[in-house]
Amino acid sequence: MGIVHAKAPHPPKYPLDDPPLMSFAPNPDDLPKYNSEQGEPDPNAKDIIIEGVSARVDKIHIDGLERTKDDYVQDCFDDLFSATTFQDVLIGAHRARLKLEELGCFKNIAVFVDTSKGVGSTPEGLDVTFNVKEYRRLTGGVSTHIGDNEGSLLVGMKAPNIYGRGEKVQVEYSHGSKKNTQFSLAFIKPLKGKFHPIITASVFQNHSEFDASGFRERGRGILLDLGFHSFPLVKHNIQWEGIIRELGVAGKSTSFEVREQSGATLKSALRHIVSTDMRDDNIFPTGGTLIQNTTEIAGLGGDVGFWKNDVFLQSNISLYEDIVLQSCFGFGLMRGIGNDMKIGLSDMFYLGGPLSFRGFQTRGAGPHSDGDATGALGYWAAGLHLFTPLPFRPGSGGLGELFRTHFFVNTGNIGEFQPAEGEPITTVLGNNLRLSYGIGLALRLGNMARIELNYCVPQIFDENDLTQPGIQFGIGVRFL
Repeated sequence: MGIVHAKAPHPPKYPLDDPPLMSFAPNPDDLPKYNSEQGEPDPNAKDIIIEGVSARVDKIHIDGLERTKDDYVQDCFDDLFSATTFQDVLIGAHRARLKLEELGCFKNIAVFVDTSKGVGSTPEGLDVTFNVKEYRRLTGGVSTHIGDNEGSLLVGMKAPNIYGRGEKVQVEYSHGSKKNTQFSLAFIKPLKGKFHPIITASVFQNHSEFDASGFRERGRGILLDLGFHSFPLVKHNIQWEGIIRELGVAGKSTSFEVREQSGATLKSALRHIVSTDMRDDNIFPTGGTLIQNTTEIAGLGGDVGFWKNDVFLQSNISLYEDIVLQSCFGFGLMRGIGNDMKIGLSDMFYLGGPLSFRGFQTRGAGPHSDGDATGALGYWAAGLHLFTPLPFRPGSGGLGELFRTHFFVNTGNIGEFQPAEGEPITTVLGNNLRLSYGIGLALRLGNMARIELNYCVPQIFDENDLTQPGIQFGIGVRFL
């Protein structure tokens, strides 16, 4: 057995699609016969059963490698050489194709399975051919990005697979509909290993405007990221960020409390993000769960210091056909470190808006100063949603499949969450509880985002909150 970097000696006969073809016909006489007059299979035809059919891989042909090094792709084929049945070969070839795609070196990958011929062939042997096409040395484009109730124009350029082992340099600039801009230059290096580690080093500059809080901010910094998988569905990101942030007021009406924090700060922070996504779809999942936890410690230099933890959970249950019950929960808590350290407005928790708490204005729930949201050290929020097809299912099988009817209830709280001596934490979490409910429509935008148009009824709220009863529009990927 071996890996051959050349074209197969004869045309491959059995293409492997995505998902893999689960059929194999070594003899044309074994194929099912069809009755052309009735349009039905011949009752005398026999089924092809591939389960248990002995097979092994004698050779793997890789056609199209130019810059990519041999040692970088060899680990992708371990499952293939251990296959003992034809079904194992198909599954192994499909997994190998997915691993090749993850390398980020190829834009097209075709897989073919053929009977083995030539030197080293065995009676049960197969040849597997991978036809790959590498990315050009320099690529670029213009695209759109949707998230956090904002659309952005993204201009990017990248040089993939620079040294033949997946290294990549990319430059990106985005300009949002709310005047938010971001520029980044990143070097990305995948490493070998069963945990699929990837190292990213980037320098960036961003400018953001937070009208609900009355300030704008410009940041310049460095981000180092190590990403890896501890299990197939458990992803980790360990990051260090060093950033200089300049906070300025958004206008003459900005509150004094916000003006007090104007100026430059230096933040140096370690961050750990762990997530597992077992949902069957990102936009309209019908089953599965999403769990993400972010832990951050700032104060390793600079004048900003705190520890912070933020958890997000989502669970989906299919009640009947396309009727899905979705529950979401988010919880965050932070505390300052050291008497001389600051907690900036950008690091606080905020609640309210079509993505986090429907029926409230953006950042509308929680502490305010002269109408400007100033954030809090803790929050919790939960959402219960029922997604159903449109009544009477108009456009079934076509445009109508992009829409869902949406019923929701949101509840939660935001505050300092510092109980007095002897006071139960449940009492603190329940003080000033907020509640809203409503009905609306949800629309899928491909695999990019979801649009929600809801009629919201804020039922319970604080007198200082900024509510938004009636129609509310939201667009993004992650909703609470």
